[in-house]
Amino acid sequence: MAQGKNVGPQTRVSEPTPQERKQALEYQQALHRWNTEYYVFDAPSVPDAEYDRVFRALQALEDKYPSLKTPTSPTQRVGGEVRSDLAKVVHKVPMLSIHTETDFSDAGAVAFDARIRKDLPDVDPIRYDCELKFDGLAASLRYEKGVLVSAATRGDGIVGEDVTANAKTIRNIPLCFAPGVLPDVIEVRGEVIMHKSDFEKINRQQIASGSKPFVNPRNAAAGALRQLDSRVAASRPLHFYAYGIGECSDPNFATSQTGLLDKYAAIGFPVAKVRRVVFDAAGLAAFHTYVASIRKSLPFEIDGVVYKVDDYALEKRLGFVAREPRWACAHKYLPEEVLTRVLDIDVQVGRTGRLTPVARLAPVFVGGVTVSNATLHNEDHIHELGLMIGDTVVVRRAGDVIPEVLRVLPERRPKDAVAFRMPSKCPVCGSAVIRDEEEKDLRCSGGLVCPAQLKLSIVHFATRRAMGIDGFGEKMVTTLVDKGLVKTSADLFALTVSDLIQLDRMGEKSAHNLIDSIAKSKNTTLARFVFALGIRHVGEATARDLASHFKSLKALMGASVEDLMQVPEIGEVVAESIASFFAEPHNRTVIEELQTRGVTWAEGETKTANLPLSGKSFVLTGTLPTLSRDAAKDAIEAAGGTVSGSVSKKTDFVVAGENAGSKLTKAHDLGVSVIGEQTLLEMIGNDAPKVARGETLKLI
Repeated sequence: MAQGKNVGPQTRVSEPTPQERKQALEYQQALHRWNTEYYVFDAPSVPDAEYDRVFRALQALEDKYPSLKTPTSPTQRVGGEVRSDLAKVVHKVPMLSIHTETDFSDAGAVAFDARIRKDLPDVDPIRYDCELKFDGLAASLRYEKGVLVSAATRGDGIVGEDVTANAKTIRNIPLCFAPGVLPDVIEVRGEVIMHKSDFEKINRQQIASGSKPFVNPRNAAAGALRQLDSRVAASRPLHFYAYGIGECSDPNFATSQTGLLDKYAAIGFPVAKVRRVVFDAAGLAAFHTYVASIRKSLPFEIDGVVYKVDDYALEKRLGFVAREPRWACAHKYLPEEVLTRVLDIDVQVGRTGRLTPVARLAPVFVGGVTVSNATLHNEDHIHELGLMIGDTVVVRRAGDVIPEVLRVLPERRPKDAVAFRMPSKCPVCGSAVIRDEEEKDLRCSGGLVCPAQLKLSIVHFATRRAMGIDGFGEKMVTTLVDKGLVKTSADLFALTVSDLIQLDRMGEKSAHNLIDSIAKSKNTTLARFVFALGIRHVGEATARDLASHFKSLKALMGASVEDLMQVPEIGEVVAESIASFFAEPHNRTVIEELQTRGVTWAEGETKTANLPLSGKSFVLTGTLPTLSRDAAKDAIEAAGGTVSGSVSKKTDFVVAGENAGSKLTKAHDLGVSVIGEQTLLEMIGNDAPKVARGETLKLI
């Protein structure tokens, strides 16, 4: 004992006897077994009173001897301390979404079967696994050495949220297994849901306590699983159903989807009982029809069925497209439809300047939520519907998510119904509205001044491939606009160090660096400047063509539609967009301010890069194997080509992917060359790998 210090009496924590330790283990094993019997197999072997007696006995032992309380004990399903956040979890095997068939009829099953047979011409018969599509929240359970060590939500498919503490409160999720039952590492994937009866019960409790009821079982389940306080999650009656697999240390654990689910069911994971194996489109469609007939009697909500190729070797062969597996699809049901009345129509201006009419509805409950607004898409859609303000309409939740007006009931039209007309001026900034004939949209022409477009406009203006101002991401731009320091892109060049250092987390050195970057960007090229303006349909390649053709900004700004159409690869749609942009006085004022504040370039500059696709025009259609539509467009423009939205005799190549539509047909009719992604990347040459990875290429 150290001298000079007073040491009080030490409290000795007694340890359990070997018999007590054995007893606790037996209690845990019995409770785990009974949980599985009750929650998974629906076949309890003991009365509830016996379960409760053993549970209380185990609780008493663990309270007396804390060393007996293990993370996998059945007593730990009650939840623990409140967390401040949900940690991020990186999925070693991505949790990707699956393709949804857009046709709710048997044609959806036929389309899926046709795609599979096209990709597997040498396989006959093809075996399909048919399952239910749960309407809940996807989750992944990771077991190591038979013990549940973590649980995570899907998130964006790559990074999810850690919900381990909450998942452990779900009664039908096994916490542990006997040695040898599971591989050393396995991720069991499935859906967390709330049963209909439990949802109704918990909502009665919410109402009785004066709390707001939950909208639908899915929202109730998702909210519970993502609770920061696991004790709240424990109070919610949640269920888990397994349907997939992530990382697994045993490559032979299962060789097919049916085999996987059978194995899950045998060892104690809950799986849907409604399943079927079929061998053709007729079998798929029959399952879809059958489930529709029993849908209302199921204990939980579903929004469709899922088809999967029932062979993991064939799944691997089929692979993925656009982060979706080729070997699976969701075949949904028609969303719920209801009647309501259109009270008014408002017009919203999006971040790209698109004007969208929105119906203000008499509130109505549809698809599990109360709906008071619905998109009307565009002016043409209103005309097609024959919609007037005051009409009674049929509303549905498109894809069970976005409310939309499906049709009008003219026989119920009141005498005071009012016709609707889209505005000729932007309701936000007052700039002229122009019509995009290709996309049938109305757009605000005040791209440089419209508050609705301002943030996106400035972010684009500052990008590396435009003005090249480092440090001007969306967060910085949002802060500057919200604080009133920037109202147009020209205001960037009036910013001072003192303006910036007042911002949160902005030190003096960072402020100086940002101001220096702004100053350096003043010396640019005409092509970069034109691209930076954010004119609709004007990408980098088109901006280079305009700069090369007109040689000065004055000449470009004064060009008519006919003048602009003299530039190679510029058609009427693009020409009208450019002319309308420069015709708007607000935009011309900002351009003058930019020049006044020192933005300059060498007039008459005709220098263009010697790029592999220079002078070539492309149209994209369908889903490409690896490149997104934006990535493919960037790749083409970075290599000197241009991308158009429609096929014409001027088109050099149509790049076609899976599910190519009418553009492919038109290309064949006009004799335009059709190529795939691989050919496109080969044409780009050495830059193709960089483009495919989404890296920025130096263009000017």
